[in-house]
Amino acid sequence: MKLLLIADIHANLEALQAVLKVPHDRAICLGDIVDYGPDPDRCIDLLQKKDIPTIRGNHDNAVAFKVDCQCGYKYKHLSVATREYTWEILDRSRIEYLQRLPLLIKEEIDGKKLYLTHASPRSIYEYIKPETPDEEIQSMIDGAAEPVEVEFLAVGHSHIPMNRKLGSLTIINPGSVGQPRDGDTRAGCAVFDTETREMEFLRLEYDIDAVCKKIEERMPYAEELMAILRWGY
Repeated sequence: MKLLLIADIHANLEALQAVLKVPHDRAICLGDIVDYGPDPDRCIDLLQKKDIPTIRGNHDNAVAFKVDCQCGYKYKHLSVATREYTWEILDRSRIEYLQRLPLLIKEEIDGKKLYLTHASPRSIYEYIKPETPDEEIQSMIDGAAEPVEVEFLAVGHSHIPMNRKLGSLTIINPGSVGQPRDGDTRAGCAVFDTETREMEFLRLEYDIDAVCKKIEERMPYAEELMAILRWGY
C-alpha cells in the first residue's frame, strides 16, 4: 500500500489540493489543519470529503478548546492573531470536528506497525527534530500514554522533513503541507510504501500567489504571513 502522510496544512487550501494529487492508496493527516492560513473551513471540508483520518494537532486543539497552542515564540503572535480570524470562519460543526479528532492513531498495514501522532508520543507540544538527541526522544517515547511498540513512528509539528532511526524504530516527519520552514517553499508530503518499506519525500509546486492574495485581503499580520510562505521559514 502507498500511504500518503501529510501534516501541518495550516489552512492552505492550494497546498493541500496539490499534495492530494500525489498517487496513493490511502492518506493520513498528522494534524494542524488550521491557523496561519486563509481557508480553515475549506481544508476541513476537503479532509472530510476525502474521508482522511486526521490527528488533532496543537493548533487544532487551541482552536477547538480555546486554549494556548504553546507554539514557538517566533510565530506565536501570528497564531494568536489568526485564531480570531479562524473562529470567525469556522461554524459550530467544524469546531466540533476539531474537538473529536484523536491524539494518535495506531495502524498495522502489510504487517508493519505504525504509531501516528502530531508531535511526540508524550505531548502534542514537544518537537522531534532532526537534531533532537536520541536520549530526549527516548524519554518522550518512555513517557507516552500508550506504549510505542511499533516499527514506525510518524509525527509532524516541526514542519521539517525527517527520516531517522532510533534503534529499531524509524521516525518519519513528512514536512509541512502549508507552511514549510526548511527554506523550500513547496508543499511537503511523504509516501510510505508499506510493502517495500521505502519512504519517498516529495515537494510540490502550488499557487502561492493565490494564497497570498487571500491572506492580504482577509487576514491580520498579512505581510509576515506572506513572507513565511514566500521564504519557506
